[in-house]
Amino acid sequence: MSLFKKFITVGATTFGSRLFGFARETLMAAALGTGPMADVFYAAFRFPNLFRRLFAEGAFNAAFVPLFSKEIEAGGLDGAKRFSEEVFGVLFTVLLGLTIVMELAMPLLVRFIIAPGFADDAEKFSLTVRLAAVMFPYLMSMSLTAMLSGMLNSLHHFFAAAVAPIFLNLVMIGVLFYTLHIGADPALTAWYLSWAVLVAGVLQLFVVYVGVRHAGIRLGFKWPRMTQNVKRLLILAVPAAVTGGVTQINLVIGQAIASGKDGAIAALQYADRIYQLPLGVVGVAVGVVLLPELSRALKSGQEKDALTIQNRSIEFVLFLTLPAAVGLWVLSEDIIRVLYERGAFTAENTKLVGAILAWYGVGLPFFVLIKALQPGFYAREDTKSPMRFTGVSVVINSALSILLFPILFERGIAIAEAVAGIVNVIQLFVTLYRRGHIQPDWRLVSRSLRLLAAALAMGGVLLMLSRHFAADLVPAASFLHAAGALAVEIGAAMLIYFGLAFLLGGADIGMVRRALQRKAKGR
Repeated sequence: MSLFKKFITVGATTFGSRLFGFARETLMAAALGTGPMADVFYAAFRFPNLFRRLFAEGAFNAAFVPLFSKEIEAGGLDGAKRFSEEVFGVLFTVLLGLTIVMELAMPLLVRFIIAPGFADDAEKFSLTVRLAAVMFPYLMSMSLTAMLSGMLNSLHHFFAAAVAPIFLNLVMIGVLFYTLHIGADPALTAWYLSWAVLVAGVLQLFVVYVGVRHAGIRLGFKWPRMTQNVKRLLILAVPAAVTGGVTQINLVIGQAIASGKDGAIAALQYADRIYQLPLGVVGVAVGVVLLPELSRALKSGQEKDALTIQNRSIEFVLFLTLPAAVGLWVLSEDIIRVLYERGAFTAENTKLVGAILAWYGVGLPFFVLIKALQPGFYAREDTKSPMRFTGVSVVINSALSILLFPILFERGIAIAEAVAGIVNVIQLFVTLYRRGHIQPDWRLVSRSLRLLAAALAMGGVLLMLSRHFAADLVPAASFLHAAGALAVEIGAAMLIYFGLAFLLGGADIGMVRRALQRKAKGR
């Protein structure tokens, strides 16, 4: 399978998952609204979900995939199986112990960490403890899922690992439809949803386990031992976990600063929800596919091949994110108006959230480039450098947020995040370049400039289209009418951009296919 097709496979399934996520959130609003049970459920779910983001996804994949790829190159599937069983035994035991401790300590965790504000409300406190206790084993399922997904990605089996997250949304949507059908009260709905999360976690683990068996590896359980491989994994995982932790701290700081103005946090979240769609689809696809590809090329001594993969990945990122960035800048208000402007969401809110979304659009290519450049370090078993760079970007983000918020309010926080993303990319790129781990070829430079020209030309046409369709996007118009007008704008933008990109030579189907074609070994 070509690198291009792998990006498309992961990107398409991620896009599907995000769409189901939007549907889930719509049903959640209908079932729970913004009442106390919504607060209880989200507070209880946030705790295992935070652990999942810190450890299961970023840290474990960054550390495990390069070592697993190394074992594949050195000892084939048998060596990779032995290494996986060593890690699985230790990981399962640690997670089981952590889950037991957290379950016993859940009342204290809710009182002092998860939701201190619920301590004075006995009913909310009790329900939060029970929901969190039901959902916390989700962390165990997702951590083991992350390990098996890393194995699948390294073995060039991307579909099962990419499609597994969809099951969380599907199970929760099914439960929400059921509770709405029977007219369940919010408390019962929250209780059903907590079990849905746990069931979805087990289901995702089952999906990737079947995928691993299909890929030719049958894992057996080994008694946990601190072998050299496991020690090396921990050495690599800790800095990656810190990197993920710093990112979460970054978000907390932004929200803390935004809380100084009524509605600021909500405005940031409305804009964030939209720009996360292209960020998630392209960023996840590149990050998931690129790390095992680079790792295997480097472990087999194909340094030149690794440089080519890195360049083509950056080219792929720019090909998709440059038009998205320009489109979000020009159409930000149109998008917000169609999606949100009704009821209590006023035209003034549209301008505010649209401005935030526009600045997030500016940062979009850089946020995704971070995903494309970090594997260049992780594949070489360097997780400390990205950790340091993330720390620097967080300091910059925090300082700019504090400086700009009194002047520009929510826009200041969005600008600060965009600048921090740019600084992070510069640090990653310059370090890789100095080490000789990235060497931009003429094709990358030339095509990047042509893609930028195509995106800017598309932006100019979009400005004219936006003025032309202004009367069709007013709140008085029906939703279908306004959505149709926006769809015409977006469709025209896609035709113009892709037409110009191929016409100017910024992209070429034949060249892309030949340059990115990399047959998976052993297939």
